[in-house]
Amino acid sequence: MPFRKIKTHLGQKHLSPTFGTISKVSATSLIGIGITPSVGDIVKVSKSSEERETFGMVTSLESNSFSISPFSFVEGFRIGDKVFINNAGLTVPVGNELLGRVVDPMGTPIDGGEPISGDSMMSIIRPPIQALKRGIIDEIFSVGVRSVDGLLTCGKGQKLGIFAGSGVGKSTLMGMIVKGSIAPIKVIALIGERGREVPEFIEKNLGGDLTNTVLVVATSDDSPLMRKYGAFAAMTIAEYFKDMGRDVLFMMDSVTRFAMAQREIGLALGEPPTSKGYPPSVLTLLPQLMERAGKEKGKGSITAFFTVLVEGDDMSDPIADQSRSILDGHIVLSRELTDFGIYPPVNILNSASRLMGDLVSKEHREYAQKFRRLYSLHKENEVLVRIGAYTKGSDAELDEAISKKGKMDAFLRQDMGENITYEDSLNMLSEIAKKE
Repeated sequence: MPFRKIKTHLGQKHLSPTFGTISKVSATSLIGIGITPSVGDIVKVSKSSEERETFGMVTSLESNSFSISPFSFVEGFRIGDKVFINNAGLTVPVGNELLGRVVDPMGTPIDGGEPISGDSMMSIIRPPIQALKRGIIDEIFSVGVRSVDGLLTCGKGQKLGIFAGSGVGKSTLMGMIVKGSIAPIKVIALIGERGREVPEFIEKNLGGDLTNTVLVVATSDDSPLMRKYGAFAAMTIAEYFKDMGRDVLFMMDSVTRFAMAQREIGLALGEPPTSKGYPPSVLTLLPQLMERAGKEKGKGSITAFFTVLVEGDDMSDPIADQSRSILDGHIVLSRELTDFGIYPPVNILNSASRLMGDLVSKEHREYAQKFRRLYSLHKENEVLVRIGAYTKGSDAELDEAISKKGKMDAFLRQDMGENITYEDSLNMLSEIAKKE
């Protein structure tokens, strides 16, 4: 991480005239004395050598000392290094200049392009939309994926989760949604992923097209604080465009890596570990990020998709469970469907959109219910059908489910480069649901 660029970004003019010193260096944090910062303040830690400086956040206070979580790693720092308070706080540049760019959580370009000045600077930590200022979600948001538009219809300003185990296809579905959605502005946060996945995501999933797209990247080799605030920085950029009256698609991969970063920070500060080692601050942090998405009266909207890595395909994972309770719907990807060659492997029986009933017509709702019932009925009796234990004519509805199994699988299956309109999805769904 180029910290000289961070220094230039934050600027020297915002540093306090007085300074403290480092009194202790641990494996994950620094302890400072001599000044009285507040929790959440941004500080600069520097030595006489310009090569040895970093920025950090004050995360806890004692009567005579304070703890700093650095944005870099602690190697090279010593007792006696100077600590300055940065009065500007943690901000990120925003503006149309960001469109088409790949940046780090500080807004520094990592695509080799020109530095970004931005129209203005915005604080990374901002309050969510007030409850009574939220607009009613009453417009359909088409994502170009047949199974989602037809059976899990989402609305403009809705928050949904994509839940899946490793290697099931979260990133692929993300790319399909980014390319197929109708949003004029797209903000994508890649948090805690492998470095090689960034160029792969741009070339394979986005086709190399970053038009009207902002990519915010904090890879797994970045410090926990960078991974944590990468998500907040991306949401701040999305909020800028929303405040300008634009409709924004926000996608984040993944919430689990974001939660793991906060787990590292929390445990280093002495928080007690709870379920799966996550401290209480993790569960508090999730709604602070997710509730910032939505539709605001008199402004634009942020339609958000958060991917959640479900370890061992266990949907009772604490992060998955907490995310489901906050979000307005969940799309569950099934490893079983990938074994049958169905991509994207959306498990429609375990997935739900909480707002679909308010968005679609009565006919569409009936078509979706019929599809789900037939699909579920066939799944329950699949073994009997395969071994020949079921006699045709015993159950008329099951006969219909068996006859339409091929059409239902074809509806769920979609090529990665195929973009389906909402109307085409609805027409195909109606053909399947109609009585033969």
